[in-house]
Amino acid sequence: MTEDGCIFCKIVAGELPATIVDEDERTVSFMDINPATRGHLLVVPREHAHDLLSIEPPELAAVTASAQRMATRVKERLGADGVNVLNSCGAAAWQTVFHFHLHVIPRYESDPLTLPWLPTPGDPVAIASAARALSEESMGE
Repeated sequence: MTEDGCIFCKIVAGELPATIVDEDERTVSFMDINPATRGHLLVVPREHAHDLLSIEPPELAAVTASAQRMATRVKERLGADGVNVLNSCGAAAWQTVFHFHLHVIPRYESDPLTLPWLPTPGDPVAIASAARALSEESMGE
């Protein structure tokens, strides 16, 4: 299934150009045209899914396996010191293309990329409250 106007669906269908570096029956991996670091690429499912909340589990597993394969490759072939795998789900989380995708971002000791927040200790009461809301036991409440 494709969605009209979806840039990633058009890349998967071969209607738009992309630098494809890997593909299989369920996924396509191609270079990001706005790379954060050398070797930054995207892994997408061939089947359109709007975001993390709507992708079917088998497709999610296939994209994750491809992302792992590509992360291994960027470490081995580009000499990356580490790898970030990133998904943005929803506009508030910086999703700009609404076709589920994982960013595979090679990290190098000398690269200037920083996290979007500075981790600091949280309020234990707020953490416990969120944990209660998210736990299996709260499903029936």
